[in-house]
Formats: sequence, structure tokens, C-alpha cells
Amino acid sequence: MCQHQPACPTAESADREAALLIAHHPEQGWSLLCNGVLLFEDTGELLPNGEIIAPHRPLGTIQVMTAA
Repeated sequence: MCQHQPACPTAESADREAALLIAHHPEQGWSLLCNGVLLFEDTGELLPNGEIIAPHRPLGTIQVMTAA
């Protein structure tokens, strides 16, 4: 699917999110990568074969507040 040189990672590879953007629609919350992966703003993904990758946002750091 990818015509870039060097080729972008395939949809099956672990680094699939490193592929180049073909379409970006932030108002709708999704982007299409050149390997056919739909990447959603919540970090979920839809692979070309129909497989769903659940959102995988990194957990935020815990902030500890102390009273003065």
C-alpha cells in the first residue's frame, strides 16, 4: 500500500503508528495513515483487516499536593 522510500511500517508491525499521514480530520477525531490504519484521537486504531486496537493512552503522572 505504501509507496514511500523507505517504506512505512506495515499495519501489522508494532510501530505501525510511525507511518505517514494521508488524511487528517481532527474535527472528526481521526487520521488515515499510508499503511491503511485509521488512528483515532483517543489513541484507538482500526486496522485494514478490521481488527480493533483499544485506546492506549499513557497514564498521566500522579501529582501529589501537600497543604501549606
